[in-house]
Amino acid sequence: MPVGTQGAVKGMTVAMLRDTGATMILGNTYHLAVRPGDDVVRDLGGLHAFAGWSGPILTDSGGFQIFSLAQQARISEKGATFRSHVDGRLLELTPERSVEIQENLGSDVAMVLDHVVGLPAEKAAVTDACERTVRWAERCRAAGRRADQAQFAIVQGGLDIDARLWCAEQLRRLDFPGYAIGGLSVGESPREMYGVLDHVCPVLPEDRPRYLMGVGRPIDLLEAVSRGVDLFDCVMPTRNGRNALAFTWDGPIRLRNAIHQRDPRPLDPDCPCPACRHSRGYLRHLFMAGEMLGPMLLTAHNLTFYQRLMADARQAIESGHFVAMLASCRERWRDD
Repeated sequence: MPVGTQGAVKGMTVAMLRDTGATMILGNTYHLAVRPGDDVVRDLGGLHAFAGWSGPILTDSGGFQIFSLAQQARISEKGATFRSHVDGRLLELTPERSVEIQENLGSDVAMVLDHVVGLPAEKAAVTDACERTVRWAERCRAAGRRADQAQFAIVQGGLDIDARLWCAEQLRRLDFPGYAIGGLSVGESPREMYGVLDHVCPVLPEDRPRYLMGVGRPIDLLEAVSRGVDLFDCVMPTRNGRNALAFTWDGPIRLRNAIHQRDPRPLDPDCPCPACRHSRGYLRHLFMAGEMLGPMLLTAHNLTFYQRLMADARQAIESGHFVAMLASCRERWRDD
């Protein structure tokens, strides 16, 4: 899912977004509640009408903002209280308020409010956040009123496998329509992340979507797919695109490097995106000249690459060649 935190994927129109192959996008509860306000979005027809996106939308609960704004936040059993990053006003985000905001936004999938801790972390802090995540999930489930909105629970527990398994089992008993694995890509190594997935994915229901939040590099997506993950979001393709880094099958290309100044080749001759109608030299020029077209084109390219990667993975699974695809990509990207 391309990340449209504030109701827009940076630099992309809806038509451009569809052309990348994207079918589902992500919005954020905290940011949209702060600006323009979830009541404003509701009164303008909900997030689909507001953003002009007719496909499915998932909204994050604001739990990650509790983590990222930790220095400003005060967390209690009731919820989190912190200052708005926009105007400094005091905000309270409880499980019930998170559900209310997401129901006002009208997303198709709403995430329960969870408690995220950075890694590495003390065992006591991980346990406390993990147990609170389960209690908050129960409150989110009880607060839900919209039959047309599916709530996904979030498995926490840091790198503590026992905590992860306990959390997954507690949430499984609550019988959510989908399950996410959160609290990763927050300071741990890829090997540690894969280790968590090795243990958690097998205990999640086979008939429900599994969503790995905030991940990641192309190889991370394939490694997670091999462990049973279905759904991803990450800012890497868009953020890197805005900063002159293109993802390709041969690894990342850093277009600000002088080696690309006179390069007539496209980023990928087989890619259908608008960036690949131009030379690497031209794309580099756009960034060096400060032209806004550069970030737009590279964002479109990176999102297209990610969607093609996942489409190829689905096809490889169906044809029985996914193991070979993963091995090839591991070799290709081993130094990235």
